[in-house]
Amino acid sequence: MTDYPADGLGTQLRRLLELLDGDLDRIYREDHPFYTSRFTPVMKALAANDHLTIKDIAAMSSVSHSAASQTVARLSDSGLVELTPNTDRRSRRATLTREGRRLLPWLGKRWRATDAAARELDAALSYPLGDLVRQAIEALEARPFSARIRAHESADAERGTDAARAAGLLTGRSNTVTD
Repeated sequence: MTDYPADGLGTQLRRLLELLDGDLDRIYREDHPFYTSRFTPVMKALAANDHLTIKDIAAMSSVSHSAASQTVARLSDSGLVELTPNTDRRSRRATLTREGRRLLPWLGKRWRATDAAARELDAALSYPLGDLVRQAIEALEARPFSARIRAHESADAERGTDAARAAGLLTGRSNTVTD
């Protein structure tokens, strides 16, 4: 029987994110019940450069266009961002509202504290987590995980074929027994 451990890489990464983002979201909700850590990359992009298209926000935030669009929509629903048609009329621009700008000092303080806590965590580890995550992203951008999985599946299939051949199971003849 094959052992399928519950603590595989994906499970461990989800747990790590739960520990990091879960605590961060609890702290955000203490001061602003509607704010979530998911908003941070978009708010940082808009704090640096107001009047951005969703495409610009996605690029600056290192998230997909879809994720940026969904987050901007939630920020708009929360009254922190206003959406207006772009000059090309095919896209929209996001701008911080007065309420969004009013939150920036509080967010800046929280972001600095979060960065300091991340540095503290890195110092407690045998290898800095931030560096490891960046290296993993670069490696996966260079060769996606799906390509790595397929390569191992092919290698396993080839080993299985070789083993079957060695055992005389693959001879090119039918292995059915007839009466």
